[in-house]
Amino acid sequence: MRVIARDGEHEIAISRSRFRCTVARVPDVAAAQAVIDRVRRAGPDATHHCTALRVGDPRTGDLTARSADDGEPSGTAGVPMLEVLTRRGLTDVVAVVSRWFGGTKLGAGGLVRAYSGALAETLDSVGELRRVRHRALLLALGHDRAGRLEHDLRHSPYRLCEVTHGADVTLTVAVEEGATAAFADWLAAHTGGDVEALDTGPRDLYLP
Repeated sequence: MRVIARDGEHEIAISRSRFRCTVARVPDVAAAQAVIDRVRRAGPDATHHCTALRVGDPRTGDLTARSADDGEPSGTAGVPMLEVLTRRGLTDVVAVVSRWFGGTKLGAGGLVRAYSGALAETLDSVGELRRVRHRALLLALGHDRAGRLEHDLRHSPYRLCEVTHGADVTLTVAVEEGATAAFADWLAAHTGGDVEALDTGPRDLYLP
């Protein structure tokens, strides 16, 4: 799955109409609506605020996809925006294209090209990342052994996310789903088999 690398804005002008696109990464539909509301408040003089969003996990079917034309002719704004997000395979994203009418009608085809083009150019400018599901594994061991294992992890295929020093040292390692058995073998080879990995649940990482 892919997500936008950062939030951003980009504006284009067509036949004296301005099309300002805002995109944001969001965790759920409520957060997406908050972005839409914020853009509306920031541009009360805009003629339209057309929207598209995709939030969730398409692998499990738990995906919400919505669009709105906000007064533009049906199918000329929100739908083509949503098609851009879908073609790029993006999730956890909301897009708002605000239009300030310049006095020249663009026709249905012109509107489709304007709204989809504004969004496509904005996505190009903010970039994309992969959202990869991992398992967060917790390792606990004594201070006398932790330094060596931390060094080995930093030079391994696995991602060391956190190191916490207390009575023991706890290391949090992110391992891609499907690779936990291989990690268990790696861990046994580097610790003599006496350090267990506690699975604390899923963790998504955003990678190039």
